[in-house]
Amino acid sequence: MHLPHRPADFSGFVRAHKGQIVDGNGRPLLLRGMGIGTWLLPEGYMWKLSPGAESPRQIEALFVDLVGPEAAQRFWDRFRANFFNEDDVGEIAECGFDHIRLPINARVIQTEAGEPIEAGLALIDQTIEWCRRHRLWLLLDLHGAPGGQTGTNIDDSPNNKPELFMDPNNRALTIKLWEMLARRYRDETVVMGYDLLNEPLPNEWQHVYREELATLYKELTAAIRSIDQQHLIMYEGSHWATNWEIFTEVWDPNSVLQFHRYWMAPDRASIAPYLAAREQLGLPIYMGEGGENTPAWIYAATRLYERHDIGWNLWPWKKLDTLTSPLSMRVPAGWDLIADPEAQIDAGRAAEILDDYLAAAAADACTVRTPVLDALFARAPLTLPGWAGARHGEPALADTMSAPMADAVWDRPSGAPYADGESPGAVLAPGDALRFAFAERPGDWQVVADHPGSVDARWNDGHVVVTAHAPAVVHAVSVRP
Repeated sequence: MHLPHRPADFSGFVRAHKGQIVDGNGRPLLLRGMGIGTWLLPEGYMWKLSPGAESPRQIEALFVDLVGPEAAQRFWDRFRANFFNEDDVGEIAECGFDHIRLPINARVIQTEAGEPIEAGLALIDQTIEWCRRHRLWLLLDLHGAPGGQTGTNIDDSPNNKPELFMDPNNRALTIKLWEMLARRYRDETVVMGYDLLNEPLPNEWQHVYREELATLYKELTAAIRSIDQQHLIMYEGSHWATNWEIFTEVWDPNSVLQFHRYWMAPDRASIAPYLAAREQLGLPIYMGEGGENTPAWIYAATRLYERHDIGWNLWPWKKLDTLTSPLSMRVPAGWDLIADPEAQIDAGRAAEILDDYLAAAAADACTVRTPVLDALFARAPLTLPGWAGARHGEPALADTMSAPMADAVWDRPSGAPYADGESPGAVLAPGDALRFAFAERPGDWQVVADHPGSVDARWNDGHVVVTAHAPAVVHAVSVRP
C-alpha cells in the first residue's frame, strides 16, 4: 500500500517529471483527492430534483419561481457559505485526502463580456487559504465553460449544445478565463494545476468536434504558458473523459492526461488504453473523477489505480441522502414539494424548506458514510467480494467469475448492497491467489468459499492473500480491525 503524502509546506509547484506527478521537492505523488460537486455548479441529481431541474440554470429558475428573485439570491449567497467551507476542508484533510478538485462554473467568475467577477474569484481565493491551512493541494477544474463543453446538464449549457465549439466568442471567453486564472494564481503553489475542460464532447459530439477540441487545448496551453510556466496542465479526453484518441503527441511536457471511470469492471482491461498512452507519450495519467458505486467497487477500482501508480479523485464529497459519498445530507421535511414540479407550495413554505436544506448542508450535520472512506483507504472493517482481489497477470474479471456478471454489479449508482447471489464468486484453480491490499494489518479475516478447506488466507506484504490448494470459488473476504 502507498502511504498518503500531504505537503509539509508548499515550497515549489506540483509538476510532471519523467512520467510521474511530483511535488515541489521532486517526491513522487500518488494523489488521493476529493471532488466538490455542486458548490459552484449545481447538478440536479445531487439535490434529488426532478427532470427539468437538472442543470444550474434550471435549478436557479426553479428557486426563483418558488421564492422570488431576491429570496433566491439570498439562498445562493448562504448556500455558498454553508454547503462547502473550511469545516469541510478540515474534514477532507482528516479523512486522509491530499487534494481537492474544485469544479468551477464560468458564470461564477466571468461576465458575459469576459470581465472578472471578484465575488466569485474570492470563493476560489478563500478555498486556497483553507487548503493552505489544512495542507491540501487544490486542482482548478473548469466544469462549465462559456457556452458549455458537453451540451448536457452538467456544464451549464444554455441551449443543451456544446456551444463552446460552435461560437468563436465562447472560445475566446474560455481562453480569456484561463488567462485570468493563470495570471491570478501563477505564483500560488497551493494550486496543484489547471484542469482545462471537464468531460468535453460526449456522445455524438466527440466525433463532430474532435479536431476542434485538440485545437482548443493547444490554444489554451499557449495562452496559459504565455503567463504561467510553472503550473501543471491537465487534459481530459472526450466522451466523459474516456476517449483519448486525440492524445497522440505531447503538447506540453508539464502536463497530465486525465480519465474518468464509472460503472465498469474494475480490472486492468478497463484502463488499458490509458496505460498505453502513458507508455507511448511518457506523460503521467490521473483518474480525476469516479465513484457513485458500492464500497466493494470503490475498493476494487481504487486498488486497481494504485497498483498502476495512478492517482485518483472521488466524486463527490457530499449530497442528499446517499450511500456513495463520504458525507450524506438528510432530506429536509417537505423536500418532495421542492422536487416535484407539479406540487403546489407557497413562497413562505418553500423558503422554510430551503432554509432547512442549508442547515442540513453543514458538515457537522451530515452523516459520515464510513464504509466509503474505509473502501477508499483500504481500512478494516470491510467485507469484499472475491472479485475485488487482485490476481497475478490481472485477467479480465469476466473471465474469472463463477457466473456471468450482471450489469448491476458494476452499474450501482445507488451504492445499495448486492443481493444474495447477485455477485458471482471468484473461481480459483490450485495455486491461484487473490491479493487484498490494506493500509495496515487487520485484526483478523474470514474467507467465505464453496469449499473452505480448499483455501487458506495469510497476511503477506500489506495484503491478505487467499491461496487455493484445490479448485475453489471465493465469494467474500471480511476483515476486522
